[in-house]
Amino acid sequence: MKKKIIHISSLLLVISMLNVSDIKAQDRKDSLVNVAFGQVDKEDVIGAVSTVNIADLMEKSYSTYSLDAIQSMVGGYTGTIWGQGALILVDGIPRSQWTLHSTQVESVTILKDASSVALYGSKGAKGVVLITTKRGIEQPLSINVRANTGFYVPKTYPTYLNAAEYMTYYNEACRNDGITERYSQSTIYNTITGTNPYRYPDVDFYSSDYLKKAYNKTDVIGELSGGNKHARYYSNFGMTYENDLVKYGEKKEDNTLTFRLRSNIDMNLTNWLTASADAAIVIANGYYGDGDFWGQAATLRPNWFSPLIPVDMIDTNNSSLQAMVGNSRHLIDGKYLLGGLSTNQTNAFADMLAGGYTKARNRTFQFNVCVGADLGSILKGLSFKTAFSVDYADYYSEVWSEAYAVYEPTWTTVNGKDMISGLTKYNVDKPSTNESIGTTNYTQTMSFRAQFDYKRTFAHNHNVSGTLMGWGYQQQYSRSDDTDEAGSDYHRISNVNMGLQAGYNYQQKYYVDFTGALVHSAKLPSKNRTAFSPTFTVGWRLSNEDFFKDNVSFVDDLKLTASYGKLHQDLDISDYYLYKTKYNTQSSYFQWKDGGQGGWFSGIERSGNAELSFVEREDFRIGLNTSLLDGLVSLDANYFIQNTNGLLTQGASTTYPSFYSSLLPYINYNKDKRTGVDFSLNLKKKMGEVDATLGFSGMYISTEAVRRDEAYQETYQNRAGRALDSYWGYICEGFFQDQDDINNHASQTFGTVQPGDLKYKDVNNDGIIDTKDQVDLGHNGWSVAPFSYGINLTLKWKNFTFFALGTGQSGAIGFKDSSYYWVRGSSKYSDIVKGAWTEATKETATYPRLTTTDNSNNFRNSTFWMYKTDRFDLKRIQITYDFPKFMFNNSFVNALSVYCNADDLLTISKEREHMEMNVGSSPQCRFFNVGAKVSF
Repeated sequence: MKKKIIHISSLLLVISMLNVSDIKAQDRKDSLVNVAFGQVDKEDVIGAVSTVNIADLMEKSYSTYSLDAIQSMVGGYTGTIWGQGALILVDGIPRSQWTLHSTQVESVTILKDASSVALYGSKGAKGVVLITTKRGIEQPLSINVRANTGFYVPKTYPTYLNAAEYMTYYNEACRNDGITERYSQSTIYNTITGTNPYRYPDVDFYSSDYLKKAYNKTDVIGELSGGNKHARYYSNFGMTYENDLVKYGEKKEDNTLTFRLRSNIDMNLTNWLTASADAAIVIANGYYGDGDFWGQAATLRPNWFSPLIPVDMIDTNNSSLQAMVGNSRHLIDGKYLLGGLSTNQTNAFADMLAGGYTKARNRTFQFNVCVGADLGSILKGLSFKTAFSVDYADYYSEVWSEAYAVYEPTWTTVNGKDMISGLTKYNVDKPSTNESIGTTNYTQTMSFRAQFDYKRTFAHNHNVSGTLMGWGYQQQYSRSDDTDEAGSDYHRISNVNMGLQAGYNYQQKYYVDFTGALVHSAKLPSKNRTAFSPTFTVGWRLSNEDFFKDNVSFVDDLKLTASYGKLHQDLDISDYYLYKTKYNTQSSYFQWKDGGQGGWFSGIERSGNAELSFVEREDFRIGLNTSLLDGLVSLDANYFIQNTNGLLTQGASTTYPSFYSSLLPYINYNKDKRTGVDFSLNLKKKMGEVDATLGFSGMYISTEAVRRDEAYQETYQNRAGRALDSYWGYICEGFFQDQDDINNHASQTFGTVQPGDLKYKDVNNDGIIDTKDQVDLGHNGWSVAPFSYGINLTLKWKNFTFFALGTGQSGAIGFKDSSYYWVRGSSKYSDIVKGAWTEATKETATYPRLTTTDNSNNFRNSTFWMYKTDRFDLKRIQITYDFPKFMFNNSFVNALSVYCNADDLLTISKEREHMEMNVGSSPQCRFFNVGAKVSF
């Protein structure tokens, strides 16, 4: 018995030591933040840098993609950084986030200001997202398995008029235009009764005949990790299966099956030399039946034709018709021919039933190696690291495509029964004997980096760090198909730069940092291809000052930072050789401004500019980081001013005379400005047995087009001085009520105007409504709304965890300008037309008069179609239960968690119905999921 007690005690001691080691490793890992080409202690970050531990987040918020929840936790990030598109790096390499599963990710870091992104050169000048994948740690073998299954449930579908309603309202449009009604009352009546839906069709794309109520997504993921002081390893492997909503024809088989494998190993080869290797494979196979179902759901009128022609209603005594039936290769279910018209010789229904399918094949392979050396024997604190990567991604499709015939029936009534007495055939059935290759594309990315790092503390108080690095990558894309997009890019996407970072802090109280990069661009003339991008940052931990600590006890930590930088970039230079004169194969004629005779010049399409240079980002920022009341409150905030100088234009309005015509060269002229505040506020409080955490992050941003190459006749139309995302349109003054109203109003130049059409304000009072009457109506929020925000809430009680996150925005506008609202000619009618203007409804109308023409007067951006895009979205809620540890004391299972979650549950907005509705594409969905995670 005594020996058993000793053995148990020894085992418990070992387990305790292992747990302590794991905790220390985790604490160390959590205290480090990934920054450009390295890591720094969290308390020493002085740039605009925010980080989210995805591995921890996944314990309470399961998701598929690693950037799903970032806006709810990081101020300044909305898919863009400070309103601009960011460079995404996975383990320091330009890679797509879509090749990753969230279970593979350790953390995401958002680098916002110039000083934080400078080392990445030109391509990182608009912000950088660093995604860091998981790696093994020194511990015994650990196995995690996670399984999930859930259903996507459509939020809403567009509501269109049924066939009888459509014909009734189209007749109204005919009357408005003074032409004969197209549809007879008997046709409308027979359609309503539904006695013969093949002769009087009423096609509803959104019925249960074609759509499921929900579709499924399932995934299973396994993780292996462990190691010792010599080597650590990590591996993640998984599968995801997803099908689709449409259940008709070949599209009922639509699905995507994805396999992922990502592994890495870190090795200590000697006491001074380390190495690592990473490999990842993604194999995705998709099967998609032919047919643009969602596109035609928004365009194909419900009464236009019947998708199916019943053969039992074809005249049995007509041998030619029966021969047509017998010779058809596409007799659906032995009962139907494919329907169509001369104007619809192919259609979504026939495509789904007879058109074929596409098998999509995506293959991604990623490999990188890294070698590190501790050079402390040469100079204490010195180290070296170099890495190389190569990625291959290819896509190809295997297509089975068949040509098919469709038939337009001629109906007669015999002895009171409907009969098909004639068939008009369009196209012919052409069988296909094999699959063919449809589209192929291929992308190769190679990257290389090398860096010397120096980090050392002198006299316990003086902390010095430095990095000298070089980094570059190239990406080449090629495509092959039967479109104009086929071929390879002549120039690869490239970035190469050298960088220097030098930092110093005294007692982690006073900080100073210089970071700069020498950038290169082949898009510019040879003398301007190289530039230096310097940045400077200072920081002051005020809370470490004696006078502060002695008098402000409720402040745990308070740090003030400031940075300035000037980055050179070619991201806003759209192509190569813009600095060169461009010639075409045809000569062009020029006319002198004074009216004198011009002449032909030798095929110059664009003049060159040997002085074309980099676009500059000039950045100033002030930051605040603080923690209050023993960690109850924490705040990270930044105020920034960002000027973008030297954006390209051709000087047509301000620099060169107009008679230069197509001779105009590109010049660095336009200027943009962005000013804003971002913040992340977190509250942590224990209330009885409940641990609560509430996070609120957001950004307010103001933009301005400081300078533009423009010369508008009306000064109020100048873009300079306006927001970068200004939406321009007309001020609508209601409907024209009668002909006198039209006669007494300024002349509108957008086609024939009748009572019931929209009336626009004559802004410049010239008696004419034209483009000069467009005004700035507000922000469109194309990159980011003026105010964006996110919230997250965690409540922990015993073994239960509740988590919720949401995002919102305000201050922007949009226009209801899809085909659902802008009903042109004989387009499909949505229920919005029920409010159309007529003489009887002129006082209550909510929609312009109906017309059989395109009516360009009504369908243009104006305040009539404008709406506010203010919204709040409840993006996710999840409830997790962690089974008590003691349940697994005598088991090979170490831990078990189960959870249920729901995504995209709720939108709060005055325009919710519009915002949740997709037109011409698959619907927005809520996602309901259950899952479990078990650890061994």
